[in-house]
Amino acid sequence: MLKRIALGLALAGLAGAAFAAPLTYKMDANHTQVTATWSHFGYSHPFANFGQADGTIVYDAKNVGASSVKVTLPLAGLDTTVPALDEHLRSDDFFDAAKYPTITFNSTKVESVGDKKLRVTGDLTVHGVTKPAVLDVTLNGAGPHPMSKREAIGFDAVTTIKRSEFGVDKYVPNVSDDIQIRITTEAMVPKADGAPQPPKKK
Repeated sequence: MLKRIALGLALAGLAGAAFAAPLTYKMDANHTQVTATWSHFGYSHPFANFGQADGTIVYDAKNVGASSVKVTLPLAGLDTTVPALDEHLRSDDFFDAAKYPTITFNSTKVESVGDKKLRVTGDLTVHGVTKPAVLDVTLNGAGPHPMSKREAIGFDAVTTIKRSEFGVDKYVPNVSDDIQIRITTEAMVPKADGAPQPPKKK
């Protein structure tokens, strides 16, 4: 009798795992960087880091198409390490952050394209203009985080966009139209109370 009960519980557990809902992760701003680089008259390649990222990743390893990404980047967090350049980029010459204070990305399609490789298509909104963008994504890892013990996931992603398509075309082509974007992020399943506390950055 006990063996039958144990077998029943085991089968129920397997069934639950098979039909488990995809996990929802909260991006850890302390371990997320979104950087953009461009050519300046062909002489240098400056960069900007878009800090304070806020977003949610839904990932289903068994059904990748059910996954999704939603990210907001406040332009208040833009940092080139050159304060004067930060202010210039936030001015109406470029992002016009007073009128358009955030950049957003909302996925519309997630595809598996190889071992730990994904293609994420979505709507990118910059400067009040929304255009499709495609991210080439690498899954770095997924599982219990060694510090928090909560489920975590990590990705790298790259894409290139044309800033003129978003109405940000000052100095093109001397300052390049093509902007290369690189993303690295960790995300974690929030605590049950809804107040996730990501591990302190070391």
